[in-house]
Amino acid sequence: MVLDSAGIGEMPDAADWGDAGADTIGHILERRPVHLPNLQRLGLGNIRPLVGMTPSQDPIGCYGKCTLKSNGKDTTTGHWEMAGIILKKAFPTYPHGFPPRIIDEFVEKAEVPGILGNVPASGTEIIKELGEEHVATGKPIVYTSADSVFQIAAHEEVVPIGRLYEICEIARGILQGEDKVGRVIARPFLGRNAGNFKRTENRHDYAVPPPSDNLLPLLKEAGEDVVCIGKIASIYDSLGVTEDRVGKNNEQVTDQTINALNAESHGLIFSNLVDFDMLYGHRRDPEGYAKALERFDERLPEIFDAMRDDDLLILTADHGNDPTKGGSDHTREYVPLLAYGKKARRGVNLGTRQSLSDIGQTIAENFGVKLADGVSFIDQI
Repeated sequence: MVLDSAGIGEMPDAADWGDAGADTIGHILERRPVHLPNLQRLGLGNIRPLVGMTPSQDPIGCYGKCTLKSNGKDTTTGHWEMAGIILKKAFPTYPHGFPPRIIDEFVEKAEVPGILGNVPASGTEIIKELGEEHVATGKPIVYTSADSVFQIAAHEEVVPIGRLYEICEIARGILQGEDKVGRVIARPFLGRNAGNFKRTENRHDYAVPPPSDNLLPLLKEAGEDVVCIGKIASIYDSLGVTEDRVGKNNEQVTDQTINALNAESHGLIFSNLVDFDMLYGHRRDPEGYAKALERFDERLPEIFDAMRDDDLLILTADHGNDPTKGGSDHTREYVPLLAYGKKARRGVNLGTRQSLSDIGQTIAENFGVKLADGVSFIDQI
């Protein structure tokens, strides 16, 4: 389970990314007492000193932290690394919007009457701001974020779903080479005006396919189930995915994870808890982040109860997103590593791992396959 953006302190090169002093979990816990008894029992407070969280004297889990070895700090980079893919070159991001060479080619090839936006923005906020103008002009709303994404928002009654997908495919074809963003995303919405515009469930991602020798297809080829929940399948362009379960928010993802644990499957359940990043990290809302952590902690016993005796739960993150810092960008941080199983060892310090790929290598070794990168910690747990 990936607690999206829940970093645990700056990496040595954080200053090179403009992230000196970043500490997502640490700074949230400094703001006020945050009640996280189950994460504390797992060993969160044993990873490093945290305000208001004493180390557990008898943790039920194994604990450590992972280095992000890849060159980047975005969703795709972190998740791909978990599956054994180390990126030497970061996916491009556009903090000032896309340059004219991209926008002009998009307008021409997609045959649209221009575009609106072309800024980093929250998807819900930009449709409030520009949705009415879009409806009046027919110009699609183009925007990006801290991630490597080219997002296109359009009202379903102005730009039908099929047409929106078509222009997204055109954008995907344009965004190659030095402009090869991680994902092009169709973001349709409905409503009568700015007061009630609402995104629909017809979102569709056009991702860069990962290399085929990553954890997910290797498990599938070995006959294992690869159940993906939330945005996981789209991050891997559905490569190796045997089941894709919808999870629009933390509650749905937790429900679906429990449902998957209770189902007759054997293999990997891979979940992403998106709210931490999307609702609270990017929007610089430390109080909302704290409440979301407390709510997830409340639900952890349900996950424990659903686990079989031979199941292993691994909790981690893909990058940081310190809500106490300026701006809205991700932050270059270590990420926590907590591992728990009813028959697993307890209280083992897994140390500072050289890469998130150690998680993938551990899972791969358990199922008798091997990745190109990563050092397994299976013998320690």
